[in-house]
Amino acid sequence: MEIGNETIVTQFKLIGFSSTPELQIVFFVAFLIVYLLTIGANLLIMVTIYMDSHLHSPMYFFLSNLSFLDLCLSTVVIPKSLLNFVSQSKTISFNECIVQLFFLHFFGGAECFHLTLMAYDRYVAICSPLHYTTIMSRRSCLQLVVSTWIGGFLHSFTQAFLTVQLPFCGPREINHFFCDVHPVSVLACSSTFINEILVMANNGTIVLGCFLVVFISYLYILFTILKIHSAQGRHKAFSTCASHLLVVILIFGPCVFIYMRPSVTFSMDKMVSMFYTILTPLLNPIIYTLRNEKVKRGMKKVKDRTVCFQWLFIP
Repeated sequence: MEIGNETIVTQFKLIGFSSTPELQIVFFVAFLIVYLLTIGANLLIMVTIYMDSHLHSPMYFFLSNLSFLDLCLSTVVIPKSLLNFVSQSKTISFNECIVQLFFLHFFGGAECFHLTLMAYDRYVAICSPLHYTTIMSRRSCLQLVVSTWIGGFLHSFTQAFLTVQLPFCGPREINHFFCDVHPVSVLACSSTFINEILVMANNGTIVLGCFLVVFISYLYILFTILKIHSAQGRHKAFSTCASHLLVVILIFGPCVFIYMRPSVTFSMDKMVSMFYTILTPLLNPIIYTLRNEKVKRGMKKVKDRTVCFQWLFIP
């Protein structure tokens, strides 16, 4: 569409990883396998927690919600990428691009808030065990989870609103495999300085704020664990917290690299983005499963009850 001498962009082209047909087939197969495993692993976590009454506690309720967020986050990115790998045009409309950007930050932001909530849950469980059932009541857990979704919505709305206000009349090629704030903003045909400041402020408040809460929570947890006289008790507490800390690092590390800087493109951006949008949703259930005996016992019960999930288990 043309207005005056300017062309208004109505669609973009996602460059992706490579234009070589052979490599695109390799990426298609790899992404498809990862996506199917991600769906299976996260659904298995949710079904296990739902079916096993021994896992009906705040910690596993939060873990189930994390699996749902991981499943949604990977679904925002992978299906469109798979389509582009086998498509010649690799185009995405402007509206579809903004929608993808919105939901990417919606589920990603909600996951950051949710990981912070899980750190708070571990803090209460270890540092104030006598008040745990009172503080983390069923109603409180539901309210806290809803608040993480609201926080994710406000974050994504801010990111999408700031992006959609930019004028796009020049290049249409997004040097990425999905629509995100920085790769799209660099295509704007006007100064994005103010936008970059606002986007970084929004991202910085969330990422650094959440990370600070997690860091302080685990400092208190560490001091409390060191006071536990039982070696078995210390090992159990360390094991539970280590899984969560590893997931926090896998999520917050790439987010700091991608979003805590101006819209400057680096060669490793796609690989880092691929890590937290595609690989981390698969790694999270594996990390929690391998280090959690209750979840593994619950999965064995699901295996005995549900034939359709037996292929996900190692004999």
